[in-house]
Amino acid sequence: MRIVTLSKPKAWPVNLAANTSLPHARFRGIVPPLITPLKARDELDADGLARLIEHVINGGVAGVFILGTTGEAPSLSYRLRREMISETTRLVDRRVPVLVGVTDTAFVESINLAVHAAQCNADAAVLTTPYYFPAGQTELTSYVQNIQPQIPLPLMLYNMPQLTKVWFEIETLRTLSSIEDIVGVKDSSGDMDYFAKLCELKQTRPDWSILLGPEAMLAEAHALGADGGVNGGANVAPQLFVQCFESLLAGDARNVESLQQSILRFQDIYEIGKYASRHIKATKAAASLMEICSDLPADPFHAFREPERQRVADILKSIGLL
Repeated sequence: MRIVTLSKPKAWPVNLAANTSLPHARFRGIVPPLITPLKARDELDADGLARLIEHVINGGVAGVFILGTTGEAPSLSYRLRREMISETTRLVDRRVPVLVGVTDTAFVESINLAVHAAQCNADAAVLTTPYYFPAGQTELTSYVQNIQPQIPLPLMLYNMPQLTKVWFEIETLRTLSSIEDIVGVKDSSGDMDYFAKLCELKQTRPDWSILLGPEAMLAEAHALGADGGVNGGANVAPQLFVQCFESLLAGDARNVESLQQSILRFQDIYEIGKYASRHIKATKAAASLMEICSDLPADPFHAFREPERQRVADILKSIGLL
């Protein structure tokens, strides 16, 4: 597939990134969850990060989300997380919104990260359910109600039950929707019945942004009312996902079908390897093959070896990315 090069946006696209008539900017479009380029253990690859940011912005994305699952945030030191925030906001330079994951097992550390993100002029904080000790829904509701006033940024909630072991249940979100500074939800559960109910909450909060994680479900999510996707593959192929989203908005079913086939083929990189870490390793391997940044993951993961890298390369070649 030939991917057309898109011109770099000079400012936030009004129809994709922000609606200033709402209480807060509404995030809409493709917002890649950036990988964290590493040069060595606890050492940010600043040059690789610069190339990655230019790559995705040139690809037309509507924002970037750092320190999420794809960004390996729980495996990074607090020092490195702060450096990632500082460098990303500096490099993006207000061209698109920057969303920052602040989830931590410690309440005060989440606040500390959010304060640093605000000082660096980030645009929103993203918070999933605390992990390790599973919280009940009453506890989770109180947790968000208590932490939100101390986060000096608009707050997006992040449902990732596969890793945190706790869902933001719909009734919990309905209760939390009364908090004005909560501006939406990113859902990576892959449960489209849940996602449909999540989109129905926009009847109460029409300003909310509802974003989907699993990239193969982008078209299905759009039909249910999604505002866009936080798709890991957009680290590597931002134009592919942006063009698919724009075709969905335009109702161009034929182009959506063609692009969806390429997205499904791209998904094959996530089937390489036998450990759960393969999703991150495959994304970093692809970025490395495209000479964006190194493929070094955070401990305890290992980078793909040459046979696996070659399989990633073959998939990228098959859709015109190499």
